[in-house]
Amino acid sequence: MTEKEKMLAGMLYDPSDSELSALLVKARKLARRYNQIDEDDSEQREAVLRELLPNTPFLPSLQAPICFDYGCNTYFGRFSGTNFNFTCLDVCPVHIGDNVFIGPNVTLATPMHPLLPEERNVKQRADGSYYDLEYAKPITIGDDCWLASNVVVCGGVTIGAGSVVTRDIPPYSLAVGNPCRVIRTLTDSDRMDQ
Repeated sequence: MTEKEKMLAGMLYDPSDSELSALLVKARKLARRYNQIDEDDSEQREAVLRELLPNTPFLPSLQAPICFDYGCNTYFGRFSGTNFNFTCLDVCPVHIGDNVFIGPNVTLATPMHPLLPEERNVKQRADGSYYDLEYAKPITIGDDCWLASNVVVCGGVTIGAGSVVTRDIPPYSLAVGNPCRVIRTLTDSDRMDQ
């Protein structure tokens, strides 16, 4: 199984894989190019979006600047769009429905990292190079949704997740919510290699 296949299947994978690195660089260059095109040059903006989002039949209205990890894993429905500073880390599929309004500074983040630091930390290969492992969970945003400013949607979530951390979080804790609260302590059952 290739690293790309593992990535799309939600398995642990090496994001430094050469195929994935090439796709990432391509998407980042296209997004940077899109961000430099004047807003009144709709023909050139559409051409770049068609290349950046090849699997989306209905091109969204995207207010620059934008940033994508891959682009090819993001699917927009009809009449959807984003405001300034849209970031889409589309390691796993991101499905955005019809008539979805996305406000400024919104991030859709499918990548996940193992909860335990010894599994999450950087490792060294026999050749001396370094790598880490991650996995991802897809994001789905249904039709007619509105994500207001500064929303962060985490992998495996349907509409959105945002936390405000107002207290210290102890080591080996999983904390979520708004305000952010510790919901449990991390244990050996959180290991990915079982």
